[in-house]
Amino acid sequence: MHVPVMLAECLEYLALKPDGVYLDATTGLGGHAGAIARQLSTGFVLACDRDAESLELARAATADCADRIRFHRSLFSQLEVVLSAEKVPQLDGLLADLGVSKFQLTQGGRGFSLMADGPLDMRMGQDAPETAADLVNFSPEKELADLIYEYGEERRSRQIARAIVRARPITTTGHLAKLIEGVVPRTGKVHPATQTFMALRIVVNREFEELDALLESLPTLVKPGGRAVFLTYHSLEDRKVKQAFQAMAKARQVRLLTKHVVKPTDKETWENPPSRSAKLRAVEFLATEQ
Repeated sequence: MHVPVMLAECLEYLALKPDGVYLDATTGLGGHAGAIARQLSTGFVLACDRDAESLELARAATADCADRIRFHRSLFSQLEVVLSAEKVPQLDGLLADLGVSKFQLTQGGRGFSLMADGPLDMRMGQDAPETAADLVNFSPEKELADLIYEYGEERRSRQIARAIVRARPITTTGHLAKLIEGVVPRTGKVHPATQTFMALRIVVNREFEELDALLESLPTLVKPGGRAVFLTYHSLEDRKVKQAFQAMAKARQVRLLTKHVVKPTDKETWENPPSRSAKLRAVEFLATEQ
């Protein structure tokens, strides 16, 4: 069962208006988008995601409020086009849950999972040109080590890259995970390949480039008085959101609603373990000074 992360907090910080227009930039299986739509009367939600399969599942999960949701397959960098197509000048609120969809993580065929063997893919959108297998099998060793270190914050990146190059070709998630287990000692419950898999996923999907594009376009997307709420799950993306929000606050474009990061309650992390690393940050946009 899909459980949206920090749902009550997201709805609180969005400060929903029944006639408002909201955008869920990472619809996934539709948990947040559906919850927003059910609180609207004449307003509606633009439900966006780059993954066509997830959008179809979200459509089914939100059938009870279908009249208040409009689905769009879209990257973060394409959201202005979505607003234009819907003839929406600006939004009353935007939500971006930057976590990877549970559907993607649990489907072995998508190539994200450490637990289910499958092709080494990791593309959130299946028409993206490069797969994780392309990166793993054709990147020079130093380039591979650098990306694992930079995006996965993996201290043993050089040893992992060396082992990967020696073992090529690598075509499945199981092969790669087992290979890394032989290089990185297991400590605690976290799988030794977790950080490497994260790094590959970030690069394959150009996640940071897309996040930068979204953060840069926020003042255009969200109207004065409107709000933006972000959920992050690791330090690199949280740092990007934090720094962008602070820069906008300094420029008097926004008011920080979360001077300190908001984390899930102990009850939520117990009931929904994937929420444990979530961090919420929110801002309210201000009228521009004339």
